[in-house]
Amino acid sequence: MTPLRFIATMGGIGLLRPAPGSWGSALVLPLALLGPGACLALALLLTLIGLWAIDRLLATDRAADPGWVVIDEGAGQLLALAALPPSPTGWGILLAFLLFRLFDVTKPGPVGWADRRHGPFGIMLDDVVAGAMAAALLLLLRFAWPEVPL
Repeated sequence: MTPLRFIATMGGIGLLRPAPGSWGSALVLPLALLGPGACLALALLLTLIGLWAIDRLLATDRAADPGWVVIDEGAGQLLALAALPPSPTGWGILLAFLLFRLFDVTKPGPVGWADRRHGPFGIMLDDVVAGAMAAALLLLLRFAWPEVPL
C-alpha cells in the first residue's frame, strides 16, 4: 500500500467491508475522550491531510469518489465529536456517531450540495458539512437541555 493510499484509507480501514465509511467514522470515536479542542484540531488536520492525499491520488480522475477513501469520514466525525462536552458519555459519543452517519448517508440539503462538488474538495466537503450539521444539533441539544448527559 502506498503512503497516500494509507492516509486516504486511514491505515487500511477504508478497505473493510461492508460500510467502509462507518468503519472510518468509528475509528476516531475514542478520540472524543481527548476533548472538544483536540477533536476540532484533529478534524482540521485530517481535512488538510485528506485534501493533499486525495489530490495526488485522484490526479487523473477528478470526478472519482472511491469508497475506500475514508479520511473524509474521520474528519467529519471528529467535527461532530468536537460538539460534545469535555468528558463525554458513551451515549453522547454514540449520538454524535449516529447523527453524523445519518447526515453523511442521507445527504440532506447542504450535504447533498457539497456531495455534488468534484475533486478532492468535494470529497472532503460533504463529510465536513455533515459533521458540522451533527455538531450543530448536538450543541443545540446541550443548550436546550443541559441536564441531558452527553
